[in-house]
Amino acid sequence: MLANPLIVVIRPQGCLNATNALDFERELITAVGQHHCSTLLVNLEQVESLDSAGLMALMAGLKKAQRLGRRLSLCSVPPTIKIIFELTQLDQAFEIFECQSVFMRAYCLKL
Repeated sequence: MLANPLIVVIRPQGCLNATNALDFERELITAVGQHHCSTLLVNLEQVESLDSAGLMALMAGLKKAQRLGRRLSLCSVPPTIKIIFELTQLDQAFEIFECQSVFMRAYCLKL
């Protein structure tokens, strides 16, 4: 997990599935709940697969961020995973960026 005073970046790896989704959800909830975190960026570049439990963990993180008035965004979503977001229409719920540098440029413009 990388951090600066406003942005926390989480970089999950491998599979986000029923085996580890609860741990991943706890990591998201903890990160977004930190006082110095106004934005949580989940970089999915190293994620190989995502099942419904992984999606539910991401949704739980998004809901927590929204309740706290914070932002949760995704970046570097592999094509095989991006299609899952499109099929479930969760690409409309999440702010998805092509890569971390595109996110950073957009974030800096909003400051």
